[in-house]
Amino acid sequence: MSSRGQMSLPASARRRWGLDEGGDVGYLDLGDAVLLVRGGISELRTALLNSVNDADWADARAGFGDDDLATQ
Repeated sequence: MSSRGQMSLPASARRRWGLDEGGDVGYLDLGDAVLLVRGGISELRTALLNSVNDADWADARAGFGDDDLATQ
């Protein structure tokens, strides 16, 4: 991490992700980690939404079995 907040990706990751010439990368701050997704924030949003199925959404709406969460 540079003093300006810039980071480098290893060459192997840049090649695998098709970022040798640069490109957009979306990120999600997970607290103790950062998830990077090639393509920028719209690709990240799409990837996240596609990873959640109807049962997952139903569980989330129901508060994951926690009645207090269901009303938040």
